[in-house]
Amino acid sequence: MRRMISAQAALEARTLLRNGEQLLLILIIPLLLLVAFSLEPLVNFGAGLSRINFLTPGIIALAVMSTAFTSQAIATGFERRYGVLKRLGATPLSRGGLIAAKTATVIGVELLQGVLIIAVAAAIGWRPNASPAAIVVAPLLIMLGTAAFSGLALLMAGTLRAEATLAAANLIYILLLGLGGVVFSLNKFPAATRPALQLLPTGALSTGLRSVLQYGVVFPVGNAVTLAAWAVVAIALAARMFRWD
Repeated sequence: MRRMISAQAALEARTLLRNGEQLLLILIIPLLLLVAFSLEPLVNFGAGLSRINFLTPGIIALAVMSTAFTSQAIATGFERRYGVLKRLGATPLSRGGLIAAKTATVIGVELLQGVLIIAVAAAIGWRPNASPAAIVVAPLLIMLGTAAFSGLALLMAGTLRAEATLAAANLIYILLLGLGGVVFSLNKFPAATRPALQLLPTGALSTGLRSVLQYGVVFPVGNAVTLAAWAVVAIALAARMFRWD
């Protein structure tokens, strides 16, 4: 079973990385946003606040969303439409093995994204101000975010038509890019809307990572609980409502 899962995960990764549109979404756009908003004063983050220190945690959150949600939702939606999932579910790999392979692919791509983003950010001048606990807490937040976005991706891909999934996933990506604290500080929004924006999965992940990596917070409990709640609800609904064909 381990060999089958590894083989399927390798196939999923090769398919993803050979797709120019998906590669643009998961790798190129986050890096371009990081460089553009860091080097040019396109957004005013406030006096005394380094642009690169603000942006890097948000771009990491964006990368997680692009891989675990947008890319996975679109790919799974079209695999379901063309009967790929139904056929794979009937192979010795089993559906559980297929889900494990997809999960391993998402995590592997996120590791690649993380290495590239951190390398580019460090070259630009990112100097995190984190406690030793960040070595554990930051990956934990990313894993909770990955679970939440993956659950939402499978819920969408398993209930909507492929074309509707494509449109909805891209629309949500754009909305969360603007409203999730990725490149725009939530302090720029009206005070009455900030609590709601922090409850969005992107808002919780970007705010939590920024608290840990920029402000030295040991463990952002509220953000972690928000992400865990999204993960539990989304995965439960996806497991109940997902249709394989």
